[in-house]
Amino acid sequence: MADQVYNATTVQEPTKKCFVIPTEHLSMVRWVIKVAEVILSFLAFILEEVVTSCMSCSPLYFFEFVSCTAFLFTTLLLILLSTTLHRKVGIESWSTVDFVYTGAIAFFFFISTIVFIADNGGTPLEKAAVVFGFLATFAFIVDIGMFVKNKGIPFLKKSPQTPSTAQNAEEEKLRSNGAE
Repeated sequence: MADQVYNATTVQEPTKKCFVIPTEHLSMVRWVIKVAEVILSFLAFILEEVVTSCMSCSPLYFFEFVSCTAFLFTTLLLILLSTTLHRKVGIESWSTVDFVYTGAIAFFFFISTIVFIADNGGTPLEKAAVVFGFLATFAFIVDIGMFVKNKGIPFLKKSPQTPSTAQNAEEEKLRSNGAE
C-alpha cells in the first residue's frame, strides 16, 4: 500500500551512465557521423601508412599528419562528448570547440587530399587513401552542416539583453510615462 502512494509522487534517482547519447552537445545523428569520421580517417591513415615508396614524400607526409590528427582528435572529441567526461574537463563552450575543430579538420583534410592526389606515385594504395581522404572530408563537411542546421554558428549567436540594458530601457519607459 505504501509503495503505491510513493511511486506516483517520487522520482527515482537516475542511474549514472558513463556513455550517454544523445547529449546536449551531440545528437544521435551527429554521433553516427562522428563515428564515420573516425573510421574513414583511420582507414585513410592506415592506407597511407602501408605505402612503401614515394617519389615526392612531402604530400604523403602532410596527408599522414592530417589523417592521423583527424583520427586521434575526433576519437577524443567523440569520447568526451558522448560521455560525462566533458563536464570534468573545464571547458564551458563545447559547441565552439566542436564547431571550430570540425571545420578546421574538414579544411585541412580537403587540402591534404588535393595535394596528395596531385603528387603521388599512382599506386592502388595511394588511390585508395585519396578516396578515403575525400570520404572523410565529406563526413566532416556533413557534420558541420548538421551542426549549423541544428545549433547555428556558436560564436555568431546574439547574446541576451544584459540586465543593465533591460533596466535602462525600463527606466526610460517609466520616465516617458511619468512625463505625460
